[in-house]
Amino acid sequence: MNTIGRAWQFAEEIKNNPRSDKPPIVNPAVLGAIIDLGVCLDLIDSESLELVKESYRILEMSSQALGMKLPQNKKGKDSVDLLLRNLDCLVIESLHAGNLPFSYDSVRGVFWEGEELYHNAGFKEKNHIQVCIRNPNCIKGYFLPRKLDAAYKKV
Repeated sequence: MNTIGRAWQFAEEIKNNPRSDKPPIVNPAVLGAIIDLGVCLDLIDSESLELVKESYRILEMSSQALGMKLPQNKKGKDSVDLLLRNLDCLVIESLHAGNLPFSYDSVRGVFWEGEELYHNAGFKEKNHIQVCIRNPNCIKGYFLPRKLDAAYKKV
């Protein structure tokens, strides 16, 4: 399955499993985009991961000093994957706030989701990379992906 196919699969999953706190999706759609990541908090990079770890450490110390509990990441409904990433979101948002006036334009991370492709596999059926654009000037353009012309070889 190509990237567009996975995007359609995700859109249909969201349509068929609506969240109770959001309006249902009636007509799912997929957009393509031309993006410049700019200054990126790249969660595939060890330096960025160290920053995230430090952000969590500071949050943990602060929450203990204030007698507050940090939110937790949770599995999605009927899923083994941590789809509700409340803690991760807070850690990354705190990292952004702590870096003011410096700010990241984008965040990129890899997510391992779904069932194993085979027993003891390191690959899962829904692995994907997500990009969060914090600076809208990073979006250079967007488009509706066109259907491939069946008369030509797939590239």
